[in-house]
Amino acid sequence: MVAMFNIGEFARLGGVSPRMLRHYDAIGLLRPADVDRYTSYRLYTIEQLHRLNRIVALKDLGFTLEQVHTMVDGTVSGEELRGMLRLRRAQLADQIVADTERLARVEARLHLIESEGHAPMDLNVTIKTVPSLRVVEVSAISPSFDYEDITSTIQPMYPQLLGALNASGTQFAGPSIAYYEMVEQSDDWCGPVKVHVSFPTTSDSAPEGVEIVDVPEMKLAATFLHHGPMANVDLSVQGLANWVEANGYRMIGLTREVYLECPSPDQNDWVTEIQAEVERV
Repeated sequence: MVAMFNIGEFARLGGVSPRMLRHYDAIGLLRPADVDRYTSYRLYTIEQLHRLNRIVALKDLGFTLEQVHTMVDGTVSGEELRGMLRLRRAQLADQIVADTERLARVEARLHLIESEGHAPMDLNVTIKTVPSLRVVEVSAISPSFDYEDITSTIQPMYPQLLGALNASGTQFAGPSIAYYEMVEQSDDWCGPVKVHVSFPTTSDSAPEGVEIVDVPEMKLAATFLHHGPMANVDLSVQGLANWVEANGYRMIGLTREVYLECPSPDQNDWVTEIQAEVERV
């Protein structure tokens, strides 16, 4: 004898509401296996969970109930459905990362707004000379210095650089450095930006697709350690700019980033030195 479940029991098994099951019955998407002729109670079998699981999965993928109806009655195999769910899982994971990063940037911007009109925070800024450094690097053009543009430009550059270095056996001799140049010099500092990602090296030769260059000296640099995600590095850069102005300096050009500690993909425990070339005013 086949075990039968009433609508409440079947709803609990499937992780849906009885109201949803009644709706699926009404539109012909999931009919009960039987209806008690005396009580009119809907009754379901354990095998019907397979269809319910597909319905819920396809709904979570964003399909309409009409589309779901066609698909579960059609030729979508279990393997095809698993592939679709894996893709959707990856999309949702990427969205969570992007939203978490966006939230961090909103909180950093809110902090900046709330601190307007207050004295520059104590950033423990160090004024020093940053010597010229030979690096092995790759470069690319970002449409602007906007955070999203810089991020989308820089993300594929590190796998490109590290892949070339590992394939050639080229050694690097220090933490990674990212630095930036305006493609077209202008008073408003708008427009495309040339992005460089690099590692210090003692080598005189570089693998194909990679350059060896000497990063110029900063005769006078204001430096500060930024702790945490790069998504809210604006907070540190603006704080540094406030300190520079309050202490009789003027920033020259764009900042550099030296990634001193990057122990994991979770950027919460990163330590990055922000370097800004300055001059006395």
